[in-house]
Amino acid sequence: MKHFTLNYWQISLLILGLVVAIVAPLFANPKPPPPIRIGVLHSLSGTMATSEKPLIDAVRLAVNEINASHDFLNRSIEIVVADGQSDPTIFAQEAERLITQENVSVIFGCWTSASRKTVKSIVEKYNHLLFYPVQYEGLEQSPNIIYTGSVANQQIIPATRWALRNLGKRVFLIGSEYIFPRTANRIITDFVRIGRGQIVGENYLPLDSYDIDSTVQEIEALKPDVIFNTINGDTNAYFLYALMQSTAKEIPVLSFSFSENELKYYPSPLNHYAAWSYFQSLGNFTNQQFVANYKQLNTDTTSVTSDPIESAYFGVYLWAQAAKEAKSFEPEKVNPFVLGQSVHAPSTVVSIDKATRHTWKMLRIGKAQADGQFKEIYSSKFPIRPEPFPDYRLKSEWIEITNSFNNGVSTHD
Repeated sequence: MKHFTLNYWQISLLILGLVVAIVAPLFANPKPPPPIRIGVLHSLSGTMATSEKPLIDAVRLAVNEINASHDFLNRSIEIVVADGQSDPTIFAQEAERLITQENVSVIFGCWTSASRKTVKSIVEKYNHLLFYPVQYEGLEQSPNIIYTGSVANQQIIPATRWALRNLGKRVFLIGSEYIFPRTANRIITDFVRIGRGQIVGENYLPLDSYDIDSTVQEIEALKPDVIFNTINGDTNAYFLYALMQSTAKEIPVLSFSFSENELKYYPSPLNHYAAWSYFQSLGNFTNQQFVANYKQLNTDTTSVTSDPIESAYFGVYLWAQAAKEAKSFEPEKVNPFVLGQSVHAPSTVVSIDKATRHTWKMLRIGKAQADGQFKEIYSSKFPIRPEPFPDYRLKSEWIEITNSFNNGVSTHD
């Protein structure tokens, strides 16, 4: 019987072959790294759900586009959605859960100032990062928040000046009972007086209130030239419907928190105007593509885009650009790289102001049309630099005003 012996080189080749046979499949089908998890915190239930649900789709659209580009540090993005239930306390609880249990790298969310303020304390506690997409009263800056909506000097103040020139000087104020409408109307009152106008009435309704008959009767009696509306949520439907059935239906309404998303549910009121940075009807190519993609994503055939939807959408791109530059997804490492980011958004080129952590925004005035859209009738020439604390008062005065609203205006503050 003939025996075979292997020399050193033959043994080495045999071992190498075995190693290749075992390891090669691992390299042929490498396991992809886990996705980056981001939190989306909006109301899926309660009075704010109608306004907030579409913002989740806006974030999802941006994430889908970024994932499809395969240009995000070889990682995909995964959305973790949480329901704030239109309750500021729940918003805070869900923000903490997203950070501590879901391990998200960033949170996109909140609508009302009440919910934002409760989440603000959470993201600051954990040195995390929140992108807030809605126009608001300003009078706030946080090292852990990027504010992608307009502040007073970009929306409320120039829109008030426009309305006094074009709609009339006898003004009736109506809003929801929480800090944004209260503060907005304080600012509006200042500029009505500067413009030699008059506040003839001022009323506030709980966020979930449907009892508006007495307010409409007051408007009928006072006969203002224009109504400034800072109502948020479902109460808008009841107010506008009651107004349209009254003798005051011809009085123009200028709304600051009423977009295409709300307008589609209600008959278009006469003389109804809105002040935003973005309208779906903008004719530029970037916006037309954005609208088409958003409608394709959404199974609701009546879906529309709006200013908060656009802000929620481009906020994801601002964060993604910063994460790529930081080569990290950790909030404390991404945060410094967010400052100064710019993106070509559907409305215009949007940039984050390094000094304030807010974004440069256009002002546009639109008039409601029968098709459920706003037709732009006025716009600023250029994006307006954000001033969270309008410079006609000292910052200490603004803080005192805000604290007075926080300490007793309503349970929502």
